[in-house]
This record gives sequence, structure tokens and C-alpha cells, in this order.
Amino acid sequence: MAITDSRAGIRLISIGLAAVALAATSFAADAQVAGAQVPQTRASSNRPTLAPLLKEVVDGVVNVSVTSTGAAPSNPLTADPFFRRFFDLPEQSAPQPQQSVGSGVIVDAGKGYVLTNHHVVEKADEIMVTLADRRTVPAKLVGSDAGTDVALLQIDASHTLKAIPLGDSDKLEVGDFVVAIGNPFALGQTVTSGIVSALGRSGISEEGFESFIQTDASINPGNSGGALIDLDGRLIGINSAILTPAGGNVGIGFAVPANMAKQVMQQLLEYGHVRRGRLGVSVQSLTPDLSEALGLDVQEGAVINAVEPGSAGAKAGLQPRDIVVRFGGMPVMSAADLRNKVGLAPVGTSMPLTVIRDGKQHELRAQIAETPETSRGSTEGQPSERLTGVVFRDLARDDPQYGKVQGALVARIDEASPAARSGLMPGDVVTAVNRSAVKSAAELTRALRSASGTIALSVVRGESQLYVVVR
Repeated sequence: MAITDSRAGIRLISIGLAAVALAATSFAADAQVAGAQVPQTRASSNRPTLAPLLKEVVDGVVNVSVTSTGAAPSNPLTADPFFRRFFDLPEQSAPQPQQSVGSGVIVDAGKGYVLTNHHVVEKADEIMVTLADRRTVPAKLVGSDAGTDVALLQIDASHTLKAIPLGDSDKLEVGDFVVAIGNPFALGQTVTSGIVSALGRSGISEEGFESFIQTDASINPGNSGGALIDLDGRLIGINSAILTPAGGNVGIGFAVPANMAKQVMQQLLEYGHVRRGRLGVSVQSLTPDLSEALGLDVQEGAVINAVEPGSAGAKAGLQPRDIVVRFGGMPVMSAADLRNKVGLAPVGTSMPLTVIRDGKQHELRAQIAETPETSRGSTEGQPSERLTGVVFRDLARDDPQYGKVQGALVARIDEASPAARSGLMPGDVVTAVNRSAVKSAAELTRALRSASGTIALSVVRGESQLYVVVR
């Protein structure tokens, strides 16, 4: 089955091998969605073609096959203890091997580095890469980051490899022609064309660091981790997700910008995970209405609502009501844009900020701090082996419980995890561990590390309070 995000209609586009036959029928109607024609000319016949471009890049796109262990399919009857005893069934079904496929892009032929998506490889027990010439080689996971949905693999570089050079995704404009290359529905390498439909898309997942390139080049399940290239043959994005009411391509696909993927790759190579930068401020986007009300000349930026005492932002001199319009020399378009830029800024570096304060422009510098308790390969915490499969995060300003309760929000939970079987649910807010109060995901992590024996989590769920016991 394809991996589906919690937001309705958003699909992360890796695909289980067992789903291919059914998907081929279900998505046949979507074949009529055509990409834009790119006006290149073949000299011998004066016909438009992409063939010369593709000959230079297709060898840099690979297929990624992942084997993982998942819970066996369950029958409601087997959940009945009497039924299990009567038929002498085991307490739990044995985990079953599962296979899924996606795509990847060779970005360093000399070292065998391959970029793909985090959601393609996040539960992998074994990863195999099939090259364009059909050779299959094992891959090692160098590191993975859930926040940006980027993962880095490494394969044996003694094979003849060809990399796709990285382009500058910041130079993209809406209307630029692009080509998507990947492995849809496990069919094998497939090429589609289109244009850049929009830039800086966010809100695709609930807690991601996002600034997606939107394209109408056909992207389908199995394209995850594949290449989005420009007409110079340079990698400008890693295909990641589609917006779909029925599961197939309707001309709305999303790719992680190459510049963001490059920043993540550098941190994965250096640390094995992403050290997420932090300013310690809460922000909101500057809207035209707000700009008019404040009498500002700028229309885009991030408004500082609060500054944590002692934080990097406070030390830099940021104040509430400041409007950040540039960070690291780059324009700040919104609150999400600032969050992305800060989150991927190298920890410990001094970054310039341009702010508007009382109608005047000020230049500041901030020493980027590290987000506390950043977990390996994720921007969120998975703080205990007994809570494997659960991802916690701090309450954001737009969460319904923000300001009403202090604790750690259950952002995601694996339905087959021990915590889920114990009754923990997405949206729960954990306020205490064994009666010791916790006010954040970081405090929850510390409390769980020191807890022994049975864990009793105090949970706020909507208007109710309850205990969830995890053994």
C-alpha cells in the first residue's frame, strides 16, 4: 500500500509491491493528465524532443527497494481472548516481511551517495538499489531526516556510476520547464515533463520543514525520491508527495528543493542526523492587512510575537513586534519560511537578520542555537524504547490545546506500537510521567529516560484527563 499522510488527500509517493496490479487499474483514468511540451529541437529532423537532455541524466536516477518487518494482517476475531484460547492461537501474530519501492538520485558518483525520501526508507531492514543498467547493489543508510523528508544512502562506488549535478533551486521561477524521473508503480524508470506551478508550498504535513516546489509533471506512487531536473540537466528537486483526491496524479506534485536537500545532506554526512537550529521566538506571517494596519511598506516577512528569555533571539536583540524580512542574506517570505531557514542553519554559526522595528530597518546577528533534545534523524522526539513508534513534539500556537495545558503532544503514532495498544492516541497531550509533571517534549524525554518499571502517562485528551499505562 502507498504511504498516506495524516492530512486528507496528501500522499507520500512510495508504493508497496503488492499494490502495483490493483493500482495499475485504478489509476488508468489519470493517464490523460499530460505534462507540458518542452520546445527543444532535434537537429536531424527539426522535431521537439527531450532525448538529448535525458541521455545525460537518466543514469543518475535509481530504483530503491526496501524490505521491512511489519505487523501481520489482523482479524477482529483474533483480538478476542476466548477465541484465541479456543483455537489455541498465539497471543500476537508474527511480524511479516513487507516490500516497498521508491526512487533515488545519485549526487556523488565518486562516493556513491544517493538522495531519496525519508518516508521511503524510514522502516527499512534492508535497502537495495537498482541502477539504470539493471545492476542491483545493497545500500547503507547514512542518515535520514523526517522534518524535510530527505534521506541519504551510500552504495559501492566501485561500480560505474553517473551523478546528476545539483542546481540552484533558489533561481527557479514559476513557469520554468522541468522533467520528473522516477519509478512509478514499480514499472521501472519513467520520464514525465511539466512546468514549475508554484514555489514555497508549505502545510503539506503537520510539522514538516517545507518549502516545496509544486509541479504538474506527472508524479505517481513509486516516484518518491526521484529527480526533478531543469532543462540544463541539473537536479533542482527531490520528488516527494502528490495532492490527490483518489490516489493518482491530477497535476499537483511536490518536490523538496535541491538547496534544502543539499543542506540536509551536509548535516547527515557530518553528524548522521540534522542538528536543528533554533532562535527561541514565536512568529506569525506578515499579511497585507497586517502590513496596512501597521503602516508598513513591506508586504512579506515574519512578525515576532514573543522572545524566550536567554534564547538566541533574545541575545541577538530581537523584540516582540519586530518584522524579520531577511535571514542569512535571503528574503523571508513568511513565518514558515523563517522557520525553515532557521531550522536548517548550521548550529553555532552567526547569521545576519534584517528587521523592521518602528518603521526603521535594523541589522542584527544571531548565534544559532540547537533545538533541545533533537532526536537522531528527526526534528521530533522518540524518547524511550517502550515508546517506539511514537513521535512527540511541543505544542504549537495553532494547536487547540495551546495555552490551556502544558505538555508534549503525540504528533504521530504507529498503530502497531506498544503505546498504541496501551491506548495512546494522536493528539493526546502527555502532562506527566509517573506523576512527575512535564511541560515539553524535552522534559518528557528526560523523564522517560529516568523512569523504571511500568510507565504511567498522565494524558489530556480533548476535555478529559486519563492515565495510559505502558509496560
